[in-house]
Amino acid sequence: MSGIVWLASYPKSGNTWFRVFLANLRGEGRPPADINDLRSSLIASARELFDDAVGIESSDLTHEEAERLRPEVYEELARQSGETLFVKIHDAFTRLQDGRPLFAGPGVLCSICIIRNPLDIAISLAHHLGSDIDTAIGNMDDPEYAFCQKPRRLHNQLRQRLLTWSEHVLSWVDAPGLRVHVMRYEDMHLQPLETFAAAVSFAGLREDSHRIARALELSSFVELQRQEEEHGFREKSPAAQLFFRKGKIGSWREVMNEVQVARVVEAHGAVMRRFDYLTERGEIVF
Repeated sequence: MSGIVWLASYPKSGNTWFRVFLANLRGEGRPPADINDLRSSLIASARELFDDAVGIESSDLTHEEAERLRPEVYEELARQSGETLFVKIHDAFTRLQDGRPLFAGPGVLCSICIIRNPLDIAISLAHHLGSDIDTAIGNMDDPEYAFCQKPRRLHNQLRQRLLTWSEHVLSWVDAPGLRVHVMRYEDMHLQPLETFAAAVSFAGLREDSHRIARALELSSFVELQRQEEEHGFREKSPAAQLFFRKGKIGSWREVMNEVQVARVVEAHGAVMRRFDYLTERGEIVF
């Protein structure tokens, strides 16, 4: 099929891992995929992608002016492609002032929405930003939070409005008029073959279980860490020491105090319950 499949996630939820898996799945016998050359997927907020499509420098535009053009950029991208395009996106699913959705125009096939326990995200986000955990928790509960919006710095990506973690997740999983497949980071670890195969099938790729298992083997966290250690990772934040740091489930239990845990649960408990991160009795699952 020709068109865009969004790989949508709040930052530090497993999006890059899935992109590496796709690169290995579609690698045509050249394993393992280079984490610095993920040609099998694009990044929706990349300035270069926008500038090439529009024909003007995005640095000459305000955030709002660039956002008004983004739907046309993705429509053109889909029109020119002769195959399924997997596109990483951290933006929340939002609308322009005229009511148009930014990410549901012509050429969009569907979305794979990757979600993760917000308690673990808080730890990974703190490392990614080079901040403390309390700051990361505050960012996750800030409806105005966005990546790449500092006015005195030209980022290599466009502004990405994240909203709160809960608002971000619901904006995608409940997006009107968009086919959505939800994939939990925890299931990617605990039931990898079934979880990745379900996402691949949803996206319309006809791949057998042997090829999927091989791609998973080539995309192990050990392999990703090895490559980053040897060559670095160009998508790593300058504030972070490592991008592929631990990738564990439940790492929040080792470092977060009771007050921090309570802040996250109070802010996001309803969505955590919906996706089985909390039981009905309020017990944390992972």
